[in-house]
Amino acid sequence: MSSPIFADPILDGAADPTVINRRGTEEWWMFYTVRRAAHVGPGVEWVHGSPIGVAVSSDGGASWDYRGTVVGLDDPADPGLNTHWAPEVIWALGEYHMYLSYITGTPDRWPGFPRRIVHFTSPDLVAWTRRSVLPLASEFVIDAAVARSPDGLYRLWYKDEGNGSCTQAATSPDLYSWTHQGIAIPGSRQGGRGHEGPNVFELGGHHWMIVDEWRGQAVFRSDDTRAWERQGLILDLPGDAPEDRQVARHADVVVQDCWAALVYFTHPNTGTDHTHEMDTPSARRSTIHWARLTVEDGILHCDRNVGTLQLQVLQD
Repeated sequence: MSSPIFADPILDGAADPTVINRRGTEEWWMFYTVRRAAHVGPGVEWVHGSPIGVAVSSDGGASWDYRGTVVGLDDPADPGLNTHWAPEVIWALGEYHMYLSYITGTPDRWPGFPRRIVHFTSPDLVAWTRRSVLPLASEFVIDAAVARSPDGLYRLWYKDEGNGSCTQAATSPDLYSWTHQGIAIPGSRQGGRGHEGPNVFELGGHHWMIVDEWRGQAVFRSDDTRAWERQGLILDLPGDAPEDRQVARHADVVVQDCWAALVYFTHPNTGTDHTHEMDTPSARRSTIHWARLTVEDGILHCDRNVGTLQLQVLQD
């Protein structure tokens, strides 16, 4: 069974995980959104004002030690409590890069508040330097995913809430300057389904994208990371563990030799998100789990009911 691998010990709202090996060590670092599950305030204020939490594992992900929250991510022009969501953290071109969804303040509603993706770099995963706000398709963008494509360019995929919650794409030769490329996965305005939380990875000879459709993770396959073919849904059915009975939400993927770990969060005490049912700390709490991905005959398979996570550090 997939019992939770981590729960935030302070605010009990761990969400949107990303997992990365700290180079030169056996440590795996998890960065995640810390929602305020017990916050007393109007509307959706509890999902705002969130810091980025850090947990570290020295045993391949079997156990995680809470390391507090990341400091220095606020815009200096924004005093007070601000909102940090869905960090994407990668190692590339000699440094760590974080692409963070950022909202000024702590809104109590969804519409009317710009959200942008901000680039940071770090030499060690601890100290982060703010580099820029990315010039993307709208002022309502969140959930960055970054990977290198077969054409040698880095690609950024992200949710554009200003255009039907589609996934947009941009390219860069250096992870600093970005060129808009257009819609990669259609949303509600393009005849598709609204979604969020894209993640792109390579496994079994194909490139894959998963997106959170709030009913499970939709799977898309590509040979070039530009044209994507839908394959279906995974993690839409309950797991066996008592705290893993709801659909899996915003996830990250850590590729191993012939399999991959999909690390996701779920609300164990409710079946929906951001609705009237999310009005108690119990309903709002969220926990981090993992599932095992494999590819067979060009099909991505997902096993949710797995044992202890055991990641290995792969050589470059």
